[in-house]
Amino acid sequence: MELTAVYIQVPEGYIGFVEELPGANTQGETLDEVRVNLKEAVQLVLEANRELAEKSLVGQNVSKEPFTFTVA
Repeated sequence: MELTAVYIQVPEGYIGFVEELPGANTQGETLDEVRVNLKEAVQLVLEANRELAEKSLVGQNVSKEPFTFTVA
């Protein structure tokens, strides 16, 4: 799966976000800094979403399996 990073130059440096993942956004003084920060932001959003999902499933009969997504 490939996501789309968007970078916007602003007076303070750059803003970056991932189009397909609401909440994954960051800022930095340089484009390189924003790229590094954005990877961390994506990881944090995914971890937070996993935690919320796990909390919502407590006490329910569920099954889990790996999921791979390929864009056609």
